[in-house]
Amino acid sequence: MKLKTLFLLTSPLLHAGTPTTALTDPALATEPAPEPWIKPIIDIRSRYEFGDVDRLDPSHAFTLRERLGIKTAAFHGFSALIEGEFSQALVDDYNSGAPGADPTVAGNTVISDPETNELNQAYLQYFGFDTTAKLGRQRIIYDNAAFIGNVGWRQNEQTFDALSLNSTKFEKLTLNYAYIDQVNRIFGSEAIGTNQDVSGNIHLFNASYTGLEGITMGAYAYLMDFEDVEGWDNHTFGFSASGTLAEILFYGEFAYQDEAGTSNQEEALYSHVTATKTFGKQSLTLGLEHLDAGFQTPLATVHAFNGFADVFIGQRINGTLPGLTDVYLSHTLPILYGMKWTNVVHAYGDNEMSTGLGWEYDSVILKKFDKHFTAIGKFSHFETESAYPTTTRISLELNYSF
Repeated sequence: MKLKTLFLLTSPLLHAGTPTTALTDPALATEPAPEPWIKPIIDIRSRYEFGDVDRLDPSHAFTLRERLGIKTAAFHGFSALIEGEFSQALVDDYNSGAPGADPTVAGNTVISDPETNELNQAYLQYFGFDTTAKLGRQRIIYDNAAFIGNVGWRQNEQTFDALSLNSTKFEKLTLNYAYIDQVNRIFGSEAIGTNQDVSGNIHLFNASYTGLEGITMGAYAYLMDFEDVEGWDNHTFGFSASGTLAEILFYGEFAYQDEAGTSNQEEALYSHVTATKTFGKQSLTLGLEHLDAGFQTPLATVHAFNGFADVFIGQRINGTLPGLTDVYLSHTLPILYGMKWTNVVHAYGDNEMSTGLGWEYDSVILKKFDKHFTAIGKFSHFETESAYPTTTRISLELNYSF
């Protein structure tokens, strides 16, 4: 009897204000929780990488990188971010590729993931009038990162001490500008001289327009003058366009560069065209990228181009390529357990493709477990009878971000 009486007395309380009532009665609905003033930044990557370049000893690197920081919510348009980057080599049988950087095993293949502890980003941001302004150390990536990027593949990314502006004030037109006075390179806080950072007087202009139906247009002017590495000086002007025709996505880009080459006395051209066809969840891309002799991209994410074996990256940065033509075919398809598999075949030649520089096969498997965890496996093999060395690289990594 007591239990029955207690149930009758409490049952109205048990049913009052249930989720169903709150959702159906607007008067009882609550506003979403306000955005927290401080948000943590956690980005952790562990990677094993094997590298074997002909005439050098093989390298084994097992590295762990943490990016930790905080970002504030906006207050009257102002917000701030600060982030540190910390890398450790748990297996250090490799050459990290720069004087002063650690580890440096003489005679071993270069894997450019040194141990480092440094300030990765720290900037003040303001948003207003459809424009975002950032002042301080920051990540800058324009378009496909062929000219301006963060070298995100390496454990220690490339960032810039800069003032940057991004405006969408005009309909269907996006305008970007950045003034950079220091480039913070991938070789870390212990590297010596220009391997750690490079000062400069760099102006970057970039725009994209989507006002033409089904077509995206882009244009840029990158004016780079460096105090410490004069051979990197260049002025590059280019445009791009992408659109779909007959269910094929086409992309084309063309650029002109003066002050090219190590002596800054050359003129050089760049072009890149692709055609991509999608078949359900699969895609097939045929591409051709060409760089004239002396053409240089010192601030690019070079790993994303000309194969994952990284055979040409140093020459692409420094403007010492004797000309490079990269014809490639890429195929992406889903496989077991939600994994995505991409295979790419490259054929390399010189300026006129008259001299073969080699061929390469790349294979990448990516698995995204949820919004926090992603795993990536990579294999690349470059084979040649030219002066370039035969190269094999293999890597396995796990990423966590919050």
